[in-house]
Amino acid sequence: MSEPTWRAVAARAASLLLRYPDEPVLAALPTVRAALDELPAEIAGHLRQVAAHRAGTEPGRLAAEYVELFDFRRRCALHLTYYSCGDTRKRGEALVRFAAAYKHAGLEVIDGELPDHLPAVLDLAAADDGGWRLLRDNRVGLDLLDESLAREGSVYRHAVAAVRAMLPPPGPDELRAVATLARTGPPAELVGLEPYGLVDTTGGRR
Repeated sequence: MSEPTWRAVAARAASLLLRYPDEPVLAALPTVRAALDELPAEIAGHLRQVAAHRAGTEPGRLAAEYVELFDFRRRCALHLTYYSCGDTRKRGEALVRFAAAYKHAGLEVIDGELPDHLPAVLDLAAADDGGWRLLRDNRVGLDLLDESLAREGSVYRHAVAAVRAMLPPPGPDELRAVATLARTGPPAELVGLEPYGLVDTTGGRR
């Protein structure tokens, strides 16, 4: 399998493993697990841990833990621009750039999702290089999400780790930004997000 192909497969697998575990997502789990056999060992190893957790946990419990983690812990938000922009006008501008990347690729975000929702960005990456550019440009958000999931002891950290492993390592500026935001948290200014109907930044299924 060529690198572009396995990267697309890995991005799609990570997307499904980070989505709310409803019936269609869980029904795709056997296909996801089979596809992992074609991926590099490091990437597959991370994703297998999440897949095994989902396969071995009762669906109701999976749903409850997902909501508790991603909907009620702001520092575990799956929205990439939240980490660097918070609830500010700057975030509204960033979301416009995300939306433009989907339009350029001829894709649409699932109804109700914001364009910076990590599973949606991974679906874009599986189909178009624009998704990988967005992931690279928002590496700080991925790194902070990884740290937060590690503090929670969440198995979902492994899905984020798999994504990070497919990106270039962070540079000095990104490392400084992560350290700063880890101390201060995202900026807050509850304006500028009206075009996206955003009221609360914590909903992992938006």
